Amino acid sequence: MLENVERWLSTRSWSVKDRPLKKLIAAKRSSNATVSVVLPALNEEATVGEIVAVIRRDLMLKVPLVDEIVVIDSGSTDRTSEVAAAAGARVVHRDDILPRIPAVPGKGEVLWRSLLVTSGDIVCFIDADLKEFSSDFVSGIVGPLLTDPGVDLVKAMYDRPLGQAAGQGGRVTELMARPLLNMHWPQLAGFVQPLGGEYAARRSLLEQLPFPVGYGVELGMLIDALHLVGLDALAQVDVGVRKHRHQDGQALGRMSAAIYRTAQLRLARGHLIRPSLTQFERGEDGFEPRTYSVDTEERPPMADIAEYARRKAA
Repeated sequence: MLENVERWLSTRSWSVKDRPLKKLIAAKRSSNATVSVVLPALNEEATVGEIVAVIRRDLMLKVPLVDEIVVIDSGSTDRTSEVAAAAGARVVHRDDILPRIPAVPGKGEVLWRSLLVTSGDIVCFIDADLKEFSSDFVSGIVGPLLTDPGVDLVKAMYDRPLGQAAGQGGRVTELMARPLLNMHWPQLAGFVQPLGGEYAARRSLLEQLPFPVGYGVELGMLIDALHLVGLDALAQVDVGVRKHRHQDGQALGRMSAAIYRTAQLRLARGHLIRPSLTQFERGEDGFEPRTYSVDTEERPPMADIAEYARRKAA
């Protein structure tokens, strides 16, 4: 298995510099492929505008790489929608997409619904909390999908500083996701950032995948794509450094629980005994328990949704 991972690393791990924009534009024209960029956003007014503006300037106005930028607002209470729209994105509210199925909180829910309001043959997901954003994040992960017909999903890889400490970000990746993958899905051990929110895939793949509604979406998608299309259809591209807003330890604990649950379902598809997580906070009378539910729902492949089928047929 280690030999397979080493072979994959040598053939399916690239740098953004390997595919200049000129090459990508030529490949896009010859294939007639279209590209949608999706930003899931919840209270990200401080960063979403700059991300949209950079993508629009570099990859829509300077060169015609991206065909649409869509921000899916999942219930922001700040000016996320206004800022994103002013920067040039089309803003769609989560609850307005597929109202027949009541929305639940969670990032995966937003990504799943985004398939219904985008049209690109290639869909690129970018988190909306990135700082000092570079359009390399988009062109880097879209590139292999335009130039290599055998690639179906591409993850970004990058350094993740924590404050001033280089490479100390990605705590859930190192403490939860990487051990899980190495033990149970060793073919995926070569992914540097398996939980990263920046990745692109062919719509033809995404519409066949179930979407965990919460934080388990990235892990679930990677595992399910491996089983559906095989390791050689997956790739990663080095895009440099990722800076973003970090969450506190308890939030990371809840994220880890959702990711573990996603892995558990894929290992056994069995009964989840206790879909909740109890954490502790110090109160006036000592440590007080706080119990949070762990996401236990997944959305079916979008290809199974009647509204999506009708949209494709139109």
